[in-house]
Amino acid sequence: MKKFMSVCILSGLVSGFSPSIISAKTLSGQEIFTRNCSVCHSVMPPPKNAPPITPLASRYHQRFKTKKEGVNHLVTYLKSPNKDNAIDPQAITRFGLMPALVLPDAELRTVAEWVWDQYNPNMGMGRGMGMGRGRGMNQ
Repeated sequence: MKKFMSVCILSGLVSGFSPSIISAKTLSGQEIFTRNCSVCHSVMPPPKNAPPITPLASRYHQRFKTKKEGVNHLVTYLKSPNKDNAIDPQAITRFGLMPALVLPDAELRTVAEWVWDQYNPNMGMGRGMGMGRGRGMNQ
């Protein structure tokens, strides 16, 4: 898994990631996602090598009452991912623990706000296979 994560990070660097160019302008959450996260995460299912964003956004909306609480949690998690504060421990079992994102706080907050905003109430709560009735495969 560590080798795979190294490849993901290296891919981001090779694809044109340049800290001096990026810091010259303010990036949108989607731009930050595209440059730093999309190597592993898709926005919609099916997953790439990490959970898709839309179901994760659903889990954040399920667990936190306000955007501020959800975004604060996600920023903390992105800085130092660990199984104890993961929003979806089953995703860690399936995909492994993601590496910490080494980005400025402002970019972490911007991408976390973008993730929160990807919530789509028409998608259900990301439990899968339950036809929207909260009946996951193992329930």
